[in-house]
Amino acid sequence: MPLRIAVVADRIAWEERRLIDAAPGLGLSVEWVNDESLCLGAPDAPALRDFDLLLVRSRSYTRGGLIATLAEAAGTAVLNTASAIHACENKAALRAALSAAGVPVPDHRLVLSRKDFTRALAELPPPAVLKPVFGGMGKRVTLLRDADTAQSVYDYIEDLGHAFEQAALVEPYLPGGSVRCFVVGRELVAAAEFESGGTDWRNNAALGNRNRALGHDPEVAKTVDAVIDVLGPGIYGVDLFRTQDGLLVNEVNHAPAFRAVATATGIDVPSAIARYAQELLA
Repeated sequence: MPLRIAVVADRIAWEERRLIDAAPGLGLSVEWVNDESLCLGAPDAPALRDFDLLLVRSRSYTRGGLIATLAEAAGTAVLNTASAIHACENKAALRAALSAAGVPVPDHRLVLSRKDFTRALAELPPPAVLKPVFGGMGKRVTLLRDADTAQSVYDYIEDLGHAFEQAALVEPYLPGGSVRCFVVGRELVAAAEFESGGTDWRNNAALGNRNRALGHDPEVAKTVDAVIDVLGPGIYGVDLFRTQDGLLVNEVNHAPAFRAVATATGIDVPSAIARYAQELLA
């Protein structure tokens, strides 16, 4: 019997489709399970009964960690672990954990109010970047080019309905590209450099910016190893900034897209994920 894996997500995107389509040839049975349909909490978790492993790819910044926590409590193997998901979905907490372990991250300030925001801009003057603590895919990340417009931008933050949405970070703007590293287990299986496509200053892979494959880079490998030491083995997208002082870890995605990095490098990502899942369940 092939191992049965549930890809838990709100929808089937390019990545989920590749995993499902490749599964039979890799000795696996992979099917999509909507992350709104599990109704977890019962000790025997009937929704999980037929699966050997949950591959949690929820794009929601609340569902993934909750599902992983309850699935683990029911005795089901989960990838990534609940602790790793909870760490990654909160940029402020993740940076605190990485910094405590000596992993370099960008200078930043947590902003929970306009008073915080004003002080943050005094300590980290424009150009600076304002980004949500909870969020991904480059959404709501704003470049503050000057102090005159920054306060007006913060008006929009104040109008968001919940403190969850209002929590933000301010950090210096670091020009240039970024490095996206795709990790499976402890292995750096693919890395690519991304640059802004021109009209959009952000170089997030989800925005379709220019990219090229990156060969073996000892500094990149060392930095990724340090991140995995903190989070534990799993499937991650590790985003790095290059600076004059070395690499900085911008963020770590616990449910990373891999279309762009796979296209840039030619790496068979579904096969790498399948091998790791089989190792976990052996």
